[in-house]
Amino acid sequence: MVQLTVRKLIEEVVGALKRRAAANGRSAEAEHRTILRETLPGTEEEFAARAASLRRRLRSSVDSTAAIRTDRDRESAA
Repeated sequence: MVQLTVRKLIEEVVGALKRRAAANGRSAEAEHRTILRETLPGTEEEFAARAASLRRRLRSSVDSTAAIRTDRDRESAA
């Protein structure tokens, strides 16, 4: 295994990491490993699955085409 050193973190970030770790019953180091493992892409299949999940969560039922067109027309006229 390799080691990773992160320097120049603001105290608020370190405090948030420690609070999150305590809430999850882990050390700050274990929490940091968990965050990195959950955040960074694994295989292409895992990345595609996470991307699809995000797209589903962010999908909107509102059609903003008309509003965007109105704004663009207003900007072109100015």
